[in-house]
Amino acid sequence: MAAGASEQTMQTLEVVQDELIAATIDIVFESILEQLGPLNETPDGTSLSMKLEPWPGGRWYRDLGNNTGHFWGHVQAIKPPKLLEICGPLFMSQPAFSNVQYRLSEENGLTRVKFVHRAAGMIPPEFTQGERSVNNGWGYFMKRIREAAERRSGKA
Repeated sequence: MAAGASEQTMQTLEVVQDELIAATIDIVFESILEQLGPLNETPDGTSLSMKLEPWPGGRWYRDLGNNTGHFWGHVQAIKPPKLLEICGPLFMSQPAFSNVQYRLSEENGLTRVKFVHRAAGMIPPEFTQGERSVNNGWGYFMKRIREAAERRSGKA
């Protein structure tokens, strides 16, 4: 069998979101952890069965049972309730690396969430454009964080 090699183009992507949420910083941070973990789901309501170990070096992964699943990343830094940073391949099954940051601060009774996802590698075009883009995915995710936090605060 002959082996072949082809040249691939390395891509980068960056998603930046800056949101104000009507809830305390502690409630917003807890909502982020829940949405990354047990409450993580697709827009059609399908659970992704995600697990997040909220400590430095903790895993973020999809648990499909019977020792099967997908590794998404490790907790690179966590400083509740102000910072959560994760690094790893995330949802990409290509040679790619991501860094995701949630930075939280309080402003006049609200919580500002500064979210950044940066990635580099062989990133397929569907992740950077169209309906399945990471921009749309993270936008949906932030909406769920906001709804959960504001519901818990009684402000929804």
